[in-house]
Amino acid sequence: MENQTLNFHKVHFVTSAPDIRHLPDDDGVEVAFAGRSNAGKSSALNALTGQRQLARTSKTPGRTQLINLFELEPGKRLVDLPGYGYAQVPEEMKRKWQASLSEYLQKRESLKGLVLLMDIRHPLKDTDTQLLEWATANGIKVLALLTKCDKFNPGPRKTIVQQVRRQVAEFGGDVQVEAFSSLKGIGVELVSQVLSRWYLEHEDAAAQDDELVDPV
Repeated sequence: MENQTLNFHKVHFVTSAPDIRHLPDDDGVEVAFAGRSNAGKSSALNALTGQRQLARTSKTPGRTQLINLFELEPGKRLVDLPGYGYAQVPEEMKRKWQASLSEYLQKRESLKGLVLLMDIRHPLKDTDTQLLEWATANGIKVLALLTKCDKFNPGPRKTIVQQVRRQVAEFGGDVQVEAFSSLKGIGVELVSQVLSRWYLEHEDAAAQDDELVDPV
């Protein structure tokens, strides 16, 4: 069980919702992908699942306006959250997206893990930092991916990863920082392994809880 890796290629689209009231029942385990609108979030989801069109990619960042939900197995879901921090969208629209993102993060009980995507050239912007602070304060596990790492040779790439690891250590909590490139496939297998572990840990915990409440 410990080394089991789920088949993320089986994932399928469930729904798009403007807010949590339009999402399916709040049970099971959800792992959400979040990041700035130009961080490569959709490309990362497509690379993980092996489905080129699972999450829409665009040359114009900021097009992901809804909470997009995908199911891996019953009770195991991936969530593509609205991108944040992109300047070239109307202010009113930006506020609406931000409200939807905040509501999901604060109220969705099935959220158990967060994949935070940051461009390796511009990591830990203010909103990224706020999201990390919130996640660690609320006991949410975080896998921080430094995307587009193929733009650096291995030496400089490793230096940046180590620097970001030192910075996020100040937040405490369960935060893992890794290099990632959807273009070159760097880090894709690692993401699959980490997320599989998250899902299966909660599956085991739920099974143990069921045993405790069963009558003797």
